[in-house]
Amino acid sequence: MKLFACPTCGNRLYFENDRCLACGTDVALAPEASRFVAVGADAEACANTTECGCNWVASADHGGYCRACTLNRTIPDLDVDGNRDRWARIERAKRRLVYALLEFGLDVNPKTGPEDARGLAFEFLADLPGERVLTGHDGGLITLNVIEADPAERERMRLAMGERYRTLLGHFRHEVGHYYWERLIRDDDGELDAFRSLFGDERADYAEALKRHYEAGPAAGWQDRHVTPYAASHPWEDWAETWAHYLHMTDTLEMADAFAIPVESIDAAANAGSETPTQEIDAMLKRWLALTEVVNGINRCMGVPDLYPFVIAPAVAQKLDYVRELLHRRQ
Repeated sequence: MKLFACPTCGNRLYFENDRCLACGTDVALAPEASRFVAVGADAEACANTTECGCNWVASADHGGYCRACTLNRTIPDLDVDGNRDRWARIERAKRRLVYALLEFGLDVNPKTGPEDARGLAFEFLADLPGERVLTGHDGGLITLNVIEADPAERERMRLAMGERYRTLLGHFRHEVGHYYWERLIRDDDGELDAFRSLFGDERADYAEALKRHYEAGPAAGWQDRHVTPYAASHPWEDWAETWAHYLHMTDTLEMADAFAIPVESIDAAANAGSETPTQEIDAMLKRWLALTEVVNGINRCMGVPDLYPFVIAPAVAQKLDYVRELLHRRQ
């Protein structure tokens, strides 16, 4: 993520801003141009500005909604107490996701109908009596249980599932990874072979693999080849977890650059080893491990969890490099 400037006075703006605190200009982000514009003078705000706090410009092609909001199929029931706040949190995370996808040059187009498997759509649903909503992806439709927008409930689920990390943005990055696996890999025989050489054969029974994972946990030594225990459950999940972590890294490192943090000069004890597959991923991981060592240490001083509580093994670096190269070819 980058830093932005007010179109009127040049004051610093952040991704979530909808008004310049220096001059009072109402602003909206134009994601394709990667800049803020003045609302009214240069563009109109998304129709969801007053509904969920959306701070993007309206798109003439999508009935007054922005590029992110037009992807919504189902929003939370706003008659339910607390759901408007939950929806606002969900949309903030989703906009950050969509912005990154556009920056990578990926297609981000809404579904034209239920049978459109190439488009992307989101639905935000709540549990009903006897009916639990599972967060997941199916043919371009990403479903998120709205309870994930409650920090206390999300932390309860994180602890119950033994996870080191659980956020709305993490959910979105993971689930959209499944979507882009279908768009970028599944139907390309050469790409599919390259994928299988690193992640394994995705034709393995998915339901059985997840059942085994939840009953017995990951196989011993999973840390040597996977970024998280869940990544060890099935090649599809390994891909989605690796994809999500690559997006975590690129977004955070870009923000570090925007603040001119001298990552290269940090005297870090942990750095990527010589087994990384390319100079590009080696350089990225050295910067990433240096940055996270510092930030993790600072977080501990404040008594809060580590920013990045994961270890990047050489085999994981190879998978991250595959994601890097795949996205590089799209730009």
